[in-house]
Amino acid sequence: MATINTFRNLFFTVVVVLGSKISFGQLNTRQSIAYCTSQIHKTLSQLPADSVKNIPRSILSGQQQWQFINYQDWCSGFCPGILWYAYEGTHDQKFKTQADKFSRELTPLSTRKAFDHDLGFQIFNSFGNGYRLTKNPDYKKIILASADTLATLFNPKVGTILSWPRPVPNMEWPQHNTIIDNMINLEMLFWASKNGGDKRLYDIAVSHAKTTMKNHFRLDYTSYHAVVYDKETGKKIKGVTHQGYADDSMWARGQAWAIYGYTMCYRETKDPLFLDFAQEVTDVYLQRLPADLIPYWDFSDPAIPKAPRDASAAAVVSSALLELSTFTKDKIKANTYRDKAEQMLTSLSSVQYQSRQKNSAFLLHSTGHKPNGSEVDASIIYADYYYLEALLRLQRLQKGLNLRNALK
Repeated sequence: MATINTFRNLFFTVVVVLGSKISFGQLNTRQSIAYCTSQIHKTLSQLPADSVKNIPRSILSGQQQWQFINYQDWCSGFCPGILWYAYEGTHDQKFKTQADKFSRELTPLSTRKAFDHDLGFQIFNSFGNGYRLTKNPDYKKIILASADTLATLFNPKVGTILSWPRPVPNMEWPQHNTIIDNMINLEMLFWASKNGGDKRLYDIAVSHAKTTMKNHFRLDYTSYHAVVYDKETGKKIKGVTHQGYADDSMWARGQAWAIYGYTMCYRETKDPLFLDFAQEVTDVYLQRLPADLIPYWDFSDPAIPKAPRDASAAAVVSSALLELSTFTKDKIKANTYRDKAEQMLTSLSSVQYQSRQKNSAFLLHSTGHKPNGSEVDASIIYADYYYLEALLRLQRLQKGLNLRNALK
């Protein structure tokens, strides 16, 4: 243990960026989690009376008020998920009550026809975390029903789940499209297959992950945002980027979804193919980061270093790296992943990236959909979700606890 700590202390160095110093040291997770819970209290005091559109999604650059959504929005599961994490970190019953309330608003998603692939983001982040912490049987029923609904979008001729069952620009509807974000939704299928659901859900998740591995990545392991397939033959038509800079660019959040998704696939299957691939997609991401480890929204934007950052991608990757570090067989590489994750969280926890008095979110400087000019340099709810998740994971590791017990 002394050797590992010595390595870590040496690894956390001071780097100079544009004349300013960024200091990396062991993060005080208790303090950072307390900051998050104080921000949550601020947000809860600002909720609208409107019961139809009352779920926080984003705070635009320079503003202080949340933009609110209803349960149908793809981001609707992150707020209840944050509340469940706050309950996990504090055991405060107020957070549990609010988490249950916001989760139950999403119940209709489990019974209606699938509108898109985002059911994992919506249901598993809310009811999934709720069931993990409470074992409420009502939550389990909703998760299982939602997994069955998500599975209706699977096309066996292609081998993946349809992401957008509706016209979307450049997707050649009605051909089959799959986006890299969908990797995250596989977790709900894996869980359902092991907790009373149809065993076929496991096979669907594996098929989706392997088909995506084959068709979604370039030779350098960078990811397309979307791949369009012939819905009848399963043949790949093209790889494109819907939210990134260009079709051949590395969109930061898309690569983050890949890192997180394939790490999770290894956890659920123990297939070394997924572990090796998770490391490949991770390494190309880490190699191209700026000094503070918070990526620009797209690694290929020619406006860099004046391009917007994406704190949400950093939050997703930091959480994934903490888990990946526990699986990686090479100890030096495992330590590097752990250290990089802590450095990312240290940057995110700094005055440059925490919202603090600017608004009641946790983080600033996330980028949603820059080509559309949507949520650019904003505070976005999914950045906060993965930031708090990563802090809770790191806290467990700092205490020498098994991370597996904290996973859904």
